[in-house]
Amino acid sequence: MESLGIDIGSRTIKSVLLSDGEIQEWEVVEPTSRPAETARRFLAKYGSIPVVATGYGRNLLEIEDVPSVTEIKACARGIRHYSTDACTILDIGGQDLKAIQLDASGRIAKFEMNDRCAAGTGQFLEIMADKLGFPVADFGSAAQNGAAGISISPVCTVFAESEVIGLLNKGTPPNDIALAVHQSVVKKIAGMYKRLSTSNDTVHIVGGGAMNTCVKELLEDELLVKVHVPANPQIVVALGAAVIASQGT
Repeated sequence: MESLGIDIGSRTIKSVLLSDGEIQEWEVVEPTSRPAETARRFLAKYGSIPVVATGYGRNLLEIEDVPSVTEIKACARGIRHYSTDACTILDIGGQDLKAIQLDASGRIAKFEMNDRCAAGTGQFLEIMADKLGFPVADFGSAAQNGAAGISISPVCTVFAESEVIGLLNKGTPPNDIALAVHQSVVKKIAGMYKRLSTSNDTVHIVGGGAMNTCVKELLEDELLVKVHVPANPQIVVALGAAVIASQGT
């Protein structure tokens, strides 16, 4: 049996095709001015199979009678597809952060979201990488070559951007600033984790931000727990939607 999950996020649109519980195909498409049309192309490509939409723009497919679920539910199902005992998930999305705690059966026990400011998100990292002159793909490795000792505000993107510009004007090495930016992101994420989790269980990070190796390493140092990154972490939410579509729940 085949099923399709579509995650219409704020920065990218992801699709996952499942066949008998195994990932057959997946795509990550850069945002366009017409995300609904991009999502409909996925529907047309795979034909009449069970499909569930999720993400920031999940309601864009209502006209196609495509059922939808929240990103939190889809994320929980997706991570349990990778790891049957995963309990704590940190989703570093394009424009928000989510911390999710699951119970032993995989149900959502509690969660916390930061969606009022881009601080700590993938967009925040993109903005700071651009200010510092690094390609986003190289930003994590640049930070890993930086020296500690600088502090960047984790509260507000605008304040942090101003601080970065000020440090550059003072001649501070960009790699050192890059490390401070990553430490700021991790401080934001760790705060959410500590308010949510009551145990020192392993953590799974997903979303585009999970591909940043510096974020993973700094999180392990900050939380003193093992941090796991699943294969292709940016498609976990779409995978969860595909799992839900295959089960009809």
